[in-house]
Amino acid sequence: MSHVEDELNSQPECWTRAAHEAGRCADALPDTGERVAVVGCGTSYFMAQAVAALREATGQGETDAFAASEFPRGRSYDRIVALTRSGTTTEVLDLLGKVRGRARTTAVTADPATPVATAADDLVVLDFADERSVVQTRFATTALTLLRAHLGLHTDAAVTDARTALADPLPEGLVDCAQFTFLGRGWTVGLAHEAGLKMREASLSWTEAYPAMEYRHGPISVTTEGTATWMFGEAPAGLAEQVRATGGRWVAGTLDPLAELVRVQRLAVAVAARRGLDPDRPRHLTRSVILAP
Repeated sequence: MSHVEDELNSQPECWTRAAHEAGRCADALPDTGERVAVVGCGTSYFMAQAVAALREATGQGETDAFAASEFPRGRSYDRIVALTRSGTTTEVLDLLGKVRGRARTTAVTADPATPVATAADDLVVLDFADERSVVQTRFATTALTLLRAHLGLHTDAAVTDARTALADPLPEGLVDCAQFTFLGRGWTVGLAHEAGLKMREASLSWTEAYPAMEYRHGPISVTTEGTATWMFGEAPAGLAEQVRATGGRWVAGTLDPLAELVRVQRLAVAVAARRGLDPDRPRHLTRSVILAP
């Protein structure tokens, strides 16, 4: 079994522990009413998008998400939350250094023995969700679970659905599709982008991701026989029928959207195996992006 397979299979246990940790970490996480920015790179950026949408949609405070390299330095925030598995990503450390003293900062990381421990004002450590794999799975979903629990939005049903996502077989023939499009609404748009990234990283698949209502504004033109369109959460009325009319395959998200992401992680590994690729050695990637001065 590859590292990534082993790690993605451990997610139900990681989520349960993260939900319990949320109360202990509450002082390091945003208070209701704070103006917050959530930042990250790659997978962590897409988790930031999901967190920001959840927090703002539930009325807990204005919340933005940015790639760390694109943070608007002129804006004012009460708190900046940085998601960084390794704690060594150059863009995150650079941002934390530049905003020190201007906003309270919190880093959510898997490794406290890294520069982020002193770069941020507050530290939340999810070392039990650390990974050997380059391709992120459990750290990203565990960090999101922690923040969902902090917002009062996590339930045991998500863990149950994750176990279902790991146990049930993938839809027959899905690994043979030539192209995959992932769709979301609200907080699941970030999950859709992460699903596309997982497929690209692990299996070199052609993937796209969009807000579901935007799909009909052009992207549906690539949908045809041999492609798959996967929805995270409830689909807009009529969209499934429109996709099927193109000859493309529609995959409905019936589980908690975070558990649906686990299904996509499994698909990425399965497609990699079908193509003779090693998901533990993704092309041109390293576990952390550390740039030379």
